[in-house]
Amino acid sequence: MSKVTGIVTELVTPIVDELGLELVDIEYKKEGSNWFLRVFIDNETGNIDIDDCSLVSEKLSQKLDEVDPIPTAYFLEVSSPGAERPLRKDKDFTKAVGKHVHITTKEPIEGASLFEGELIAYEDGKLTVKEAKKTYVISQEQIDTARMAIVF
Repeated sequence: MSKVTGIVTELVTPIVDELGLELVDIEYKKEGSNWFLRVFIDNETGNIDIDDCSLVSEKLSQKLDEVDPIPTAYFLEVSSPGAERPLRKDKDFTKAVGKHVHITTKEPIEGASLFEGELIAYEDGKLTVKEAKKTYVISQEQIDTARMAIVF
């Protein structure tokens, strides 16, 4: 976690907690010549609307103006994580059991580093992913990226 995302996490967490929302992720990155600070929020139903995003954006913007932790100009974006939300925390993996996931690993497991299938279990930091012909057990430490996946 970068210094900026760490500070923003500290600033936004009380805001989302007060509103009964969940902080999913924070990104701070340069795209072209512009910097973007993206805050992804969700709720229990997965139905974040523009009013939720606007409220968090307004309250966070005030805090960022007070603390001023980012020395360069940037764009603040607050949104839902979308249908292919990232999976990072134990809670994320637990909620994803029974759903389709996309996992990449840091090192190959049985010759593969990309896994897409149903997350059939999550226990003690280990994911069991069932692909069409094979089932894999992947430990959280081996994961590079994990997200929900849409099946067409």
